[in-house]
Amino acid sequence: MINFVEKLQKDIRQKIQQIEAEDKNVLKKSLDASHVLGNAFDRLKEFIIAYKFQDEDEEILFFKEVKPKIFCHLIYYRKVYNTEMHRPVGSVEAQKEYLKKKLDVIQDFNDKILDFYRYYRSGATYLDAAYFVRGQPDTEQYLETFYYERDPQFSTNADFKVAKVMANDMLQAYLLLELEALDNYMQKPSNTSFPKVKLTWTGSKTDLIEMIYALDTEGCFNNGKIPLIQIAAYFESIFNIDLGNNIARNFYDMRIRNQPTPFLDRLQEEIRKRMENTKPGGKNKDKDNDKK
Repeated sequence: MINFVEKLQKDIRQKIQQIEAEDKNVLKKSLDASHVLGNAFDRLKEFIIAYKFQDEDEEILFFKEVKPKIFCHLIYYRKVYNTEMHRPVGSVEAQKEYLKKKLDVIQDFNDKILDFYRYYRSGATYLDAAYFVRGQPDTEQYLETFYYERDPQFSTNADFKVAKVMANDMLQAYLLLELEALDNYMQKPSNTSFPKVKLTWTGSKTDLIEMIYALDTEGCFNNGKIPLIQIAAYFESIFNIDLGNNIARNFYDMRIRNQPTPFLDRLQEEIRKRMENTKPGGKNKDKDNDKK
């Protein structure tokens, strides 16, 4: 079982990383990721139905850890897709209210399964046979609408709960990040003095955001005392570009790319080439020297 699962997880990671690295909006990314994870989940289900667990411990391991770790990502991406699909396009306040209600739903779910939530979070194991072995009766879920839709060969009383708790952890982080981005957007200065002459940024927005974060991290402006959102607003003005109200989300996407800082890496390589070309005896490409 372990060999199959590890190969499947590796395949999932590679495909999800590729999707996250693409220059697409969050709706498209979450939809593509859902398709990848849905197909992987079907493959896992087909394997397990035909597989005979060596003992009860292996069955518990699968339904308590292995299955939820894959299933939670499918739940997460579907929730992100649905969240963004129905997100209001009106005022910032309307969006904030909508996102906060999503956070409330997560808390309501945790409250509803509070006993199990505490059991799982504590790392306890004494009820694992009841929660994570197939065929065990569960009076708590008996009245749930999806109870009869579960596949008894691929479900236990609690594997879905674990997956949803893990997915909600990721979704909560996503929602808080979106709320932070909206707060930052509301703090954008409206009367900052900018240069009269503007240049037009012709690179990608992601490249500029990458550079802005690097400069802010280094504390290049006023010894690091200028808020990031003000730096972004300044660059938007002088470079005649709209970075949108979600640069925090862009930064999150950048963190999980196969190459986190392609623009900065490219800048470093190009400046080194230019330095080499302007050495005595080298091929001079410096525009200033071309004016001799």
